[in-house]
Amino acid sequence: MPAPRWLARANRVGLNRVVRFVAPWLPGFGLLIHRGRRSGRQFRTPVNLFRRRDGFVFALTYGADADWVRNVVAAGGCEVLTRRTRYTLTDPQVYVDEERADMPLPVRRILGIVRVSEFLYLRIAP
Repeated sequence: MPAPRWLARANRVGLNRVVRFVAPWLPGFGLLIHRGRRSGRQFRTPVNLFRRRDGFVFALTYGADADWVRNVVAAGGCEVLTRRTRYTLTDPQVYVDEERADMPLPVRRILGIVRVSEFLYLRIAP
């Protein structure tokens, strides 16, 4: 069960405006750079991310219907700025994993408490 929509709106208006300045520097965070599927406008969304050998996994705490997820899937990819490095990401795959196996143990437990089981995987473009 994803977090409530009102919380997503509150984060977009408040917390995200501050976090987007520090997200590219902090471990486990990044700044997702994507285009609106209708407006074509560029957005910068702070996200939690987890590095995998050939890409990144994002826990979809607001579900697969979040605007940024729909934008990335519609575009077939995006860019992410994390740990002072910019990556081009492609081949978005939304999947459900009730066990949260792709997450580190402490994160797995927290996501289990809030019942997050949807994830987005993006491969680093060659």
